[in-house]
Amino acid sequence: MNAVFLDAITLGNDVDLSPLTHVADTLTTHDRTEPDQVIERLQGFDTVLVNKVMIGRKHFEACPDLKLIAVMATGVNNIDLVAAREHGVRVVNVVNYGRSTVAQHTMALMLALATRLVDYHRDVQAGRWGRSDMFCLMDHPIMELEGRTLGIVGYGDLGRGVAERARAFGMKVLLGARPGQPVGEVDGYPRIPLAELLPQVDVLSLHCLLTDETRHLIGAKELQQMKPDALLINTSRGGLVDEQALVDALRAGVIGGAGFDVLTEEPPRHGNPLLADDIPNLIVTPHSAWASREARQRIVWITASNLEGVRSGGRAHYVV
Repeated sequence: MNAVFLDAITLGNDVDLSPLTHVADTLTTHDRTEPDQVIERLQGFDTVLVNKVMIGRKHFEACPDLKLIAVMATGVNNIDLVAAREHGVRVVNVVNYGRSTVAQHTMALMLALATRLVDYHRDVQAGRWGRSDMFCLMDHPIMELEGRTLGIVGYGDLGRGVAERARAFGMKVLLGARPGQPVGEVDGYPRIPLAELLPQVDVLSLHCLLTDETRHLIGAKELQQMKPDALLINTSRGGLVDEQALVDALRAGVIGGAGFDVLTEEPPRHGNPLLADDIPNLIVTPHSAWASREARQRIVWITASNLEGVRSGGRAHYVV
C-alpha cells in the first residue's frame, strides 16, 4: 500500500501520524495541495488520504494506479463518488470520531445564544454596565432551556450526543425526518416530518450530511414556520441553510438567533452574508467544532483502522 496524504495540515501539527505509517508500506505527506497539483501528486500511488481536497473524474482518468481514497472526515462531498465507482476506486471515510467535541460546541452555541452571552459581554466592554443605574443589565431577553423543545435533524452519532446533553438541561427532544426518511420513533424520540417539527421547536440543530436532497433544507419558507424566538444551530454543513434567507430572517425578527460553525464556502474568501456586522443574535465560529486534539487524533486512528481493514480484507467503513 503506497499512500499519499494531500492535505495533512488540515489535521493540525500536533497529531501523531505514526498509526498510518505502521499500516502503509510508504506514506508521503503534503501539508497542502492546490487543485492544479493533485494529478501530479497522485501519480504512482494506489492510496490517497485526503480531508478537503477535491478529487473527481479527471483525477481517476489520469491516475490509473489509484485504488483507494481514505477521506479523513465524515463528509465525502469533495469526492466524485459516481466517478470513483465507475473507475473501481474504493472510498472509505471516518465516522464517530467527534461526538464529544461537536456536541460540546453545539451546546456552547445554544447556551451563548439563549443567555445572550455575546451581547452582554459587548455591553460590559462598551462600559454600559458601569453607567447603569441598576446593579445589572437586562436589555437582552434570556431564554431558559429547561422545558424547551429541541429539534434535531440528523440523528447519527453527533445528533445522539447533542440529544444526550440537551436532556441533561431538561429539554424535550424531537427528531425531524429528512427528505425520504421514514417517520416513527427512534430511541424513544418521535421522528416527524420537518414541516411538523419546525413550528414546535425552540431550538433547531442540524447534524445531517450535505447532499442534493438536503441542500437548502432550511430556506425562507422553513424559517417562516419557526417560532419568532427560536434558535437555529448548524455545526454540520453550510449548504444545508440558505444563508441569505437566514440573514433576512434574523434582521426581520422572523427567528430569535442562530449559531453557525459552517459556511457554504470555507474559508469565506469571497465573503458571506452571515459575516455582516449588523445581524442580531448571530454567532459564527470558523468550522472549529470538530477540532479538539482528541477528535483529530481519533481521525488518525480510525483511518489507520480503515486502511488495515482494506489491506487485510477485514472491516472498513466503505462509502463506495
